[in-house]
Amino acid sequence: MMLDQNRSLAKYILLSLVTCGIYSWIFIYHLANDMNTMCEGDGETTPGLVKLILLTLVTCGIYSFIWYYKLGNRLCANAPRYNLTFQENGTTVLMWQLFGALLCGIGPFIAWNIIIKNANALAAQYNNLVRGNVAY
Repeated sequence: MMLDQNRSLAKYILLSLVTCGIYSWIFIYHLANDMNTMCEGDGETTPGLVKLILLTLVTCGIYSFIWYYKLGNRLCANAPRYNLTFQENGTTVLMWQLFGALLCGIGPFIAWNIIIKNANALAAQYNNLVRGNVAY
């Protein structure tokens, strides 16, 4: 199964606006599934959309920050498996989510850009391995 390696922040923003936020949930659903596929065997799982929504509601939004943090760390931790290194980890993503919002609200978009960029790089390497083209 080939994973999406062409996600973009512009597409995410545009389609989320056009669909009144519905696309953002579809995006998260597919991202979580792809993360669990790419990082299989690392002893962790990225919770899917339903768990994210329910726990975010129950914790008054706090769980979403935990989800972003864990996602950023999981991307960073699994990068060496695919001969990649990422400068950004969960702390970077979390800081952009929390404190970057004070910069005219652009911080969360920077956090999403980091997640998208790193997920695309991991997916590209995963797809190369699936096709048998080792890109090390």
